[in-house]
Amino acid sequence: MQFLSEDIDNYVVAHSQDEPELLQQLNRETNQKILQPRMLSGHFQGRVLSMISKLANPKTILEIGTYTGYSALCLAEGLQLNGELHTIDINEELYEFQKKYFDKSEFINQIHQHIGNALEIIPKLNMTFDLVFIDADKENYCNYFEIIIDKLKPGGIILSDNVLWSGKVLETKFKKDDTSTPALIAYNELLKNDSRVETVLLPIRDGLTISRKK
Repeated sequence: MQFLSEDIDNYVVAHSQDEPELLQQLNRETNQKILQPRMLSGHFQGRVLSMISKLANPKTILEIGTYTGYSALCLAEGLQLNGELHTIDINEELYEFQKKYFDKSEFINQIHQHIGNALEIIPKLNMTFDLVFIDADKENYCNYFEIIIDKLKPGGIILSDNVLWSGKVLETKFKKDDTSTPALIAYNELLKNDSRVETVLLPIRDGLTISRKK
């Protein structure tokens, strides 16, 4: 769903930071070779993720849902010099595609890839995080929140993507096979009402929530 007119949207993009060359290459190749390229964060949202990460200047980042690695590279731009980013994806077929671009970047030694079920992998990561980005299967958003909240440092940030779900979060009746919409509605309510975080939902692209741990 487009929340702004096309002209305003184009103006916003034109007056935001340019997309770095490596990410332009990744964007093009994703659209040429990978299924569902609309899952890519893309130029504008990528610059938003980069800016938030630079403001937070995290030492440790966790990303749930790597896809082709675009958002990981954006988030890595804000890492401290000795920082690290752990990114998890269940699709092993994309591992080499991601790695190719991670290896081309200045963050080659800071990004760590994990393949498998995030709910099983995260408890095994013996560390806490300053910044978490959730952009995986929507049905598990609430589960991801519960499993990471105790691993998030006080003042740490959770970014959650697709929380407006093309406007479907306004619906009250769902198709029988639609498990994502009610899951996201429940997740948005969780973030609003959980006393451990303070939250603002931004109408950026498909909806991006910023939650800060108290």
